[in-house]
Amino acid sequence: MKYTILIADDKNSITEIEAYNLKKEGYKVFFESNGKKALEKAKDLKPDLIILGMLIPKMDGVEICEKLRELEKFQPTLIVFTSKRVEDYAQLSAYDAGADDYFVKPMTRKLFLRKVKALLRRSEKYRDSQKNIKIADLSIEFESHKVFKAGKSISLVKKEFKLLRLLVSKPGKIFSRDEIINKIWESDVVVGDRTIDVHIRKLRKKIGSDYFKTLKGVGYKFNEELVKNKK
Repeated sequence: MKYTILIADDKNSITEIEAYNLKKEGYKVFFESNGKKALEKAKDLKPDLIILGMLIPKMDGVEICEKLRELEKFQPTLIVFTSKRVEDYAQLSAYDAGADDYFVKPMTRKLFLRKVKALLRRSEKYRDSQKNIKIADLSIEFESHKVFKAGKSISLVKKEFKLLRLLVSKPGKIFSRDEIINKIWESDVVVGDRTIDVHIRKLRKKIGSDYFKTLKGVGYKFNEELVKNKK
């Protein structure tokens, strides 16, 4: 698979060397030194990996990352920062914005390419795990966020779909309320048990109560018996 990589950084020799080394490895590489143009380029290309500098003219890397993470289609996209800044606050700001990793410059060619390869390999495994699935009369298309029951389209709001995707990712596993909150609503959002119950009730109403099981006082799971018996 030929991966597409977008580098958004100010023009300097290190950035040019990074782009050159990636191209030599067979990656399709694009470069932007203007933050606003980089954001639009990312939306057009939807690259497999975005490498951001911290300080980019017109729009810095943190702001670019935040804006991309606000878009559903960029949730699974790999975003990495590269910078000479080693301070904790710089790295924390990158991770808080949604970065997957932070590379401190300078870095040897071999280590840089090895890190990129490892990130892309993990991302590919994740995409493979998110392929369309069919369980009993339920079909889920992960990339298009579409759900069908007995061939009929089921309309789910964003949080309902994310909750369904989480539960179906590991049928039979009991997801605790805290785990659901952290993965669906994130830990910095205040969500009560009532909110989770409402979303589960809506999924049961739209999809069917047999698909979801409750362990009172603990959490919820996707019915593994349906997976065992799927056609």
